Amino acid sequence: MGKTSQQRHPARAIEVSGVHFSYGDIPVLEDVKFVIDPLDSVCIVGPNGGGKTTLIKLILGLLQPTRGSVRIYGGRPEDESRRIGYVPQHVQYDPGFPIQVQDVVAMGRLGRSFTGRYTKQDWSEVAAALEAVQLSRLAGRPFADLSGGQRQRVLIARALAAGGDILILDEPTANIDHESEQLFFDLLGRLNKKMTILMVTHEVGFASTFFKRIICVNKQVFIHPTSELTGELIQNMYGGDLQMIRHDHCCSAKGHDHD
Repeated sequence: MGKTSQQRHPARAIEVSGVHFSYGDIPVLEDVKFVIDPLDSVCIVGPNGGGKTTLIKLILGLLQPTRGSVRIYGGRPEDESRRIGYVPQHVQYDPGFPIQVQDVVAMGRLGRSFTGRYTKQDWSEVAAALEAVQLSRLAGRPFADLSGGQRQRVLIARALAAGGDILILDEPTANIDHESEQLFFDLLGRLNKKMTILMVTHEVGFASTFFKRIICVNKQVFIHPTSELTGELIQNMYGGDLQMIRHDHCCSAKGHDHD
């Protein structure tokens, strides 16, 4: 499914520099700065209303910073949008509409042909994406007949079919059972060998076993290397909708420097 991001471009996958964003007079994000390198795996957590969704929209190029900049492989998000595959938290669809799994995945190829029709290359990418998520056998099945976990994997396949280097997922485990969740993270592990993974979630118990870093968003951003998470810090992440995370210290790439 194409060359990896490291082969195609040596630049950082995502670079957020001094970003501020406000809705009118209401500040949402203040002086946000971080970098995500190719093939990194990062989990975004934070309280409701803390700015997680706004941050994702800025990375996707759907919003523009009030100040500062966002770069995707050195370019503007709106110019590099095809390098990002996005899996939203909620997908609206009519369960009575007879759309097949392969047709959902093919939506990731929309806009690539001047004729408006899918090409042989498009269908080849659809087949490869379904194989990557181990759902080739369901290509002709109605999307509405699938389980929650299978639908989530189809949406990932749609993002993969777009041919990007970065996969962004918004609360992907919210509506799937434990068994499907395990399959889901096995899949992310395989994809992370060739793609950068960025995932928004409220469930951080698995973070230290999959993600390399956690980005905590609450107007400002604080980065915690998961390799150095303590039980106390993880407990604080769960308490009070993540409101209890201590940010009275500086986090370096090597761990925590307390005042």
